[in-house]
Amino acid sequence: MNLLSEMTNSGHTQLFIDGDWRESGDGSRIDVLDPSTADSLSSVASGGHDDARAAVDAAAAAQPAWAATSGQERSAILVRAHQLMVEQREKLSELVVQEMGKAQSEALGEVNYAAEFFRWYSGEAVRNNGSLSKSPGGDKQIIAIHQPVGVSLLITPWNFPLAMATRKIGPAIAAGCTMILKPASDTPLSALALAGILTEAGLPPGVLNVLPSNRSSAVVPTILGDDRVRLVSFTGSTEVGRILLAEAAKTIVNTSMELGGNAPFLVFEDADIDAAIAGSMIAKMRNGGQSCIAANRFLVHRSVADEFTAKLSAVMAKLKVGPGLEPGVELGPLINQAAQDDMVAAVEESVGAGSVVTTGGDTGRSPGFYFEPTVISDVEAGNPILDREVFGPIAPIVTFETDEEAIAIANDTIYGLASYLYTGNLARALRVSEAIEFGMVGVNRGLISDPAAPFGGVKQSGIGREGAQEGMLEFLETKYIAASW
Repeated sequence: MNLLSEMTNSGHTQLFIDGDWRESGDGSRIDVLDPSTADSLSSVASGGHDDARAAVDAAAAAQPAWAATSGQERSAILVRAHQLMVEQREKLSELVVQEMGKAQSEALGEVNYAAEFFRWYSGEAVRNNGSLSKSPGGDKQIIAIHQPVGVSLLITPWNFPLAMATRKIGPAIAAGCTMILKPASDTPLSALALAGILTEAGLPPGVLNVLPSNRSSAVVPTILGDDRVRLVSFTGSTEVGRILLAEAAKTIVNTSMELGGNAPFLVFEDADIDAAIAGSMIAKMRNGGQSCIAANRFLVHRSVADEFTAKLSAVMAKLKVGPGLEPGVELGPLINQAAQDDMVAAVEESVGAGSVVTTGGDTGRSPGFYFEPTVISDVEAGNPILDREVFGPIAPIVTFETDEEAIAIANDTIYGLASYLYTGNLARALRVSEAIEFGMVGVNRGLISDPAAPFGGVKQSGIGREGAQEGMLEFLETKYIAASW
């Protein structure tokens, strides 16, 4: 029996509130589609206003006791949750493939990556260190301690349904915060599976509440409008982030935002081109390009542009496209019809502005929401594809002549999340890394994500950091105590 069947038979496709599985108050459900066929895969309960209120009640009631637990207790739960994820990784990866569409090899990678956040924060849970110092005037001791921020709303996207959840749940548990997790309505099954795993790991009722819903406009204001909720952590588009920031401002809720990206991938004339091609396939094609840190714009020095374009086009054209569970598949479908339509429009707009498709450019196989691996060359300044977050397998190539020109093109965006550069000159790599306006830079590598590294962006790509020690600090408030003795 696969994990989806087990969840359905056990009732684990319902809301998870206060340690119990329950239907939504009005019986509403979400139909979850299989992106590889566009057919219905399952359905889960869809929370409404009353369910959101119940989730806040449960989290608020659990918060005092949970905050009082020791770091060792919280660490032990995270260690066990990590072990359970590793033990169940085959089933979890299959579930991710079914509801999200990525190739199983990538889904297995996501499960391992997601589990690592539990392992990392099991260590951070016992390292909530404050500070003690004597005031400059000598009249008192300055004591700074970190305390849990409290009830937190976690809103996660569909593209990494396990990893984006554990990246928030892990530090929240370590810090001593209770949570309401609202997963994306396209991929709620993975979040519900995590609820089962954490329950088995010993997480007390009410600490994690999972509220799938396709009625965000009802449940999110209900949660953020409750003054017992003290933080919202969101991963998703910049457009939705602006709405959430405005909503959070009404009750002055702490915000942690990981938003959109428009990552440049810079290839200088002294780069190892074959290494750059290998790195570009990771940076661009991880999750089929459906990633906020995916390389969106390839900025290539004019002297090596023809070689880079030919090699990238050849490698992209060879990728095996199909359902993620088929053997050998390297690229699965996009998440839904809207995503497929968006890729079609991106290519049409770019070609209309004078660019040339060197491989791909169409939807390819059907049924399902597929799009061919695509390379677009002769992209000039002003081409609309340079301004959009390309959330799919499309690689537009722009040329440059000087380092200064490359830096200017890279920075010509409202976004500032991830960036990549390939060069054989260390001094140039460091100089350009400092000059480009992005929160993360991959130097001669296409994979930058790591639970032990601070993940986040600048400009309109976000506020705060996830991962590393910084990720737990997002869920802590600093309290200053003045004392004399």
